[in-house]
Amino acid sequence: MTVAGHGPLSGVRVVELAGIGPGPFAAMLLADLGADVVRVDRPGVPGLVVDPEYDITNRNKRSVLIDLKSADGPDRVLRLAERADVLIEGYRPGVAERLGVGPEVCLARNPKLVYGRMTGWGQEGPLAHRAGHDIAYIALTGTLGMIGSPDQPPAVPANLVGDYAGGSLYLVVGVLAALHHARATGTGQVVDAAIVDGTAHLSSMIHGMLAAGGWQDRRGANLLDGGCPFYGTYETADGRYMAVGALEQQFYEEFVRIFGIEEEAPARKDRSRWAELRETVAARFKTRTRDEWAAVFEGSDACVAPVLSLREAPHHPHLAARGTFTDHGGITQPAPAPRFSVTHTSVRGGPAQPGADAAEVARDWDIPDLTAEPTLPRDGAGPPDRSGTAVDPTGGTGGTGGSGR
Repeated sequence: MTVAGHGPLSGVRVVELAGIGPGPFAAMLLADLGADVVRVDRPGVPGLVVDPEYDITNRNKRSVLIDLKSADGPDRVLRLAERADVLIEGYRPGVAERLGVGPEVCLARNPKLVYGRMTGWGQEGPLAHRAGHDIAYIALTGTLGMIGSPDQPPAVPANLVGDYAGGSLYLVVGVLAALHHARATGTGQVVDAAIVDGTAHLSSMIHGMLAAGGWQDRRGANLLDGGCPFYGTYETADGRYMAVGALEQQFYEEFVRIFGIEEEAPARKDRSRWAELRETVAARFKTRTRDEWAAVFEGSDACVAPVLSLREAPHHPHLAARGTFTDHGGITQPAPAPRFSVTHTSVRGGPAQPGADAAEVARDWDIPDLTAEPTLPRDGAGPPDRSGTAVDPTGGTGGTGGSGR
């Protein structure tokens, strides 16, 4: 049976104040789950990272143009907020209030509203008003220092650990929890999602291991950070790589048997010989190409996989069979996740183009004058000092490169 709609959040209305990075990604996830996400874009502002036609973090959304510097701009946003279940913004602390769309005024209009705030440093603290990027947030939490070889600088994990894992996903968890509370009690609230908080929270297990003496506070010396020779990556004969994750005894035994090093591999628990084991494994992997080794381990429980590129990944037989990636509008992209047995999700529309959906939203949300020409700028209204990227001409929010979420 399939429930009508486009996912478990069908019927939930979300207002997203445009930015870049973790805010838009969080809003995309809500949209993928079926929410009606209306993105409030600013007139005359080009795509901040990529051409809007390719910015798939704006898929499944609709867009309206509202100039918050105009006299009636804040009221237009507030009327959207009145009809919404959730509002997401990523300005620096205090900016939304200065623009007239802060949580106090929004909740006064709509007491059930969940007001999600996405920042790097959080709403309070000595750094709350400072500039920042993903790399700075994960550096301060100790997370960046865990990643990479011990004889090299810490490896930068794109902006996945901070912006998206520690930021977007925690914002979504907070928003959904607050939405549940609002529907049960009729009371909305503010969700303060800070990338430093989320990223620190991601390392909870590591902190427990550290306290128990099972984790050394340095790179490349532990079970899960590349220090273990049977949990890491190895170069192959063609300059590509294989990933090995044979942690448990039974998987390790299958690994060394298929790999052909049963007789020469030292005992896996003998840490004093880990360097020797690593050399043995590395030398063996260099004897064949990546794809040859992938074929050798195919169908086994040795926990070995080829390291694929972004363009290769959608063509892997397993991912192709599951439909992990999908094509929409000529763009190959990850399909919505997770999956639901009843309220199925899908990519329903391509990236929302700035302002393209104003008439439709005005009708559906019953705000007839949403499409009216903006009035003159408010006296003294400066650009919205938003916490984000240096390439954003207004100092806007989010993502990699910022003037400080």
